[in-house]
Amino acid sequence: MAPMTTPGPTLTVRPLQYRDLDDLKQWQPEDLEAGGDRDAAEAMVSWLDYQRRWYGPLKVLSWLPRPMQRQTQTTFVAERQKCLVGLIQVSPFNQTRSTWRVEQVVINRRALAATAAPSTCGYMDVGSRLLRHCFEVVWEARTWMIEVDVSYKTALALYRFNGFQPLAQVTYWTLPPEQLTALAQREPDLPNLLPISNADAQLLYQLDTASMPPLVRQVFDHQIQDFKTGLLGSATATTDRLVNQVETVGAYVFEQQRKAAIGQFKLAISRDGKQPHEAGLTVHPAYTWLYPELMTQMAKILQPFPDQALRLTSLDYQPEREECFTQIQAVPESHGLLMSRSVWHKVREARHLSLEGLQLSDVFTGLQPAGKPIPGRMTRTAEHWQTLLRAQKQRSSLEALESEGDR
Repeated sequence: MAPMTTPGPTLTVRPLQYRDLDDLKQWQPEDLEAGGDRDAAEAMVSWLDYQRRWYGPLKVLSWLPRPMQRQTQTTFVAERQKCLVGLIQVSPFNQTRSTWRVEQVVINRRALAATAAPSTCGYMDVGSRLLRHCFEVVWEARTWMIEVDVSYKTALALYRFNGFQPLAQVTYWTLPPEQLTALAQREPDLPNLLPISNADAQLLYQLDTASMPPLVRQVFDHQIQDFKTGLLGSATATTDRLVNQVETVGAYVFEQQRKAAIGQFKLAISRDGKQPHEAGLTVHPAYTWLYPELMTQMAKILQPFPDQALRLTSLDYQPEREECFTQIQAVPESHGLLMSRSVWHKVREARHLSLEGLQLSDVFTGLQPAGKPIPGRMTRTAEHWQTLLRAQKQRSSLEALESEGDR
């Protein structure tokens, strides 16, 4: 990948500060460019309100030990001539923080045009600078991932230019309320359906490992602690239930003979009916008959609540899931592309090894022994070699005298 050079005034990338919130609040939605993402402006406004309200508590949470921290976002801003021209939001994807996720990259076209010529600096230049800053600063990350809509060509070009490669295709489905009512008419065949708790983290981890291909498993890098709910997670769920009227329900199917979990679902229920319900579904590849049964179970759980659509997600490496969604007449809303990038690519790109600047003295220094050699069992001293030479000379002289005596 060729290095990016942005002529003109220097572009500085730094962490977000509280004083930057006032400048970001003045950004207008029509001036923002997020690679074609039409919802970036609304997400930016809601994020700014959240940051203004909870900036102090979020700052305190960042000082807590790692097991007590939430998976909060980290924001970096791009500044040129004391004017903010862009920002990037990243967050850890797993508890070990080995994989990080790029949430969004937003550029302010008007502010960028006011500080530099539009022909010399744009979305690709500033976006690449923000991405590379994250690759260098976030030292915990071994892998980066991003999910982008397939119709956002500019964003796809930005991520491909910076080393991201396709990992899986993502499809978002919506199940209308009338289809949920039709599914709830029969009883599901789930004899060993158990509620999810922290004691089941080992079983859920094994199910998650078996349900995805090796490459996706390596990028996600889930561990057992990713399937446990900590104290802050429980407090967040309680807050969502009381304030946002969102209740989370989860259950898994236990297989008695194998002593393993073969399917599980998590359902975020909107109790006030102001937003759609959301569900996550995982099934072992050997038990694909569980898809319609789990869908029926979720439909029965949603019956007492207000009529709302159910949003579901499927990836292309699980074709049985998409077949099940098609059979129950779910509607595909959008298609995304999950992309990943290994941080080791950055090491090979950043360090250019050249033999021209290598001095001969440096080569000889590297060839010097690190310390004195230690004598081994077969080591011979100089005195020992002299004794052997004298013995050999005496043997040769005796052989010569014996040959003369024979004559």
